[in-house]
Amino acid sequence: MELEEKLVNLLIDKGYHISFAESCTGGLCCGRLVNVANASKVLDMSFVTYANEAKTELLGVSEKTIEEYGVVSEEVAAEMAKGASNRAKSEIGVGITGVAGPTGGTEKKPVGMACFGFCINGKIKTYTKLFGEIGRNEVRQSSVNFVFQSLTDLLK
Repeated sequence: MELEEKLVNLLIDKGYHISFAESCTGGLCCGRLVNVANASKVLDMSFVTYANEAKTELLGVSEKTIEEYGVVSEEVAAEMAKGASNRAKSEIGVGITGVAGPTGGTEKKPVGMACFGFCINGKIKTYTKLFGEIGRNEVRQSSVNFVFQSLTDLLK
């Protein structure tokens, strides 16, 4: 059974709904989830918020948080997750922001770095993963895999 199928079944069992706030993954999490039959039982809406303005306007991410920590940060990912959960009225919100590359990296935030926020029933957990310079689409796919595996582990 694929990760996304396990997650959908787990969400159905718990009676939970999920919403994604995706930046660097550009909708891949949502797209992969809807590959699963019965995804409509757990997903009502999600957000692709690539621009900072979209993050602030649609999800309520604070401009101050973006200024202070940078858009690729656990703090922003947490606010994205909370904003998605609040907007969609879902028990679970996921925020993803990162540097997929091949450009845009810095010494502190290199290409291949992604930050994740998980808001589960109002409680926030954040993570940073350094996938390395494995290629833009591999960083994006690795981020999606991390989200699905992490949620499956967190919800068990």
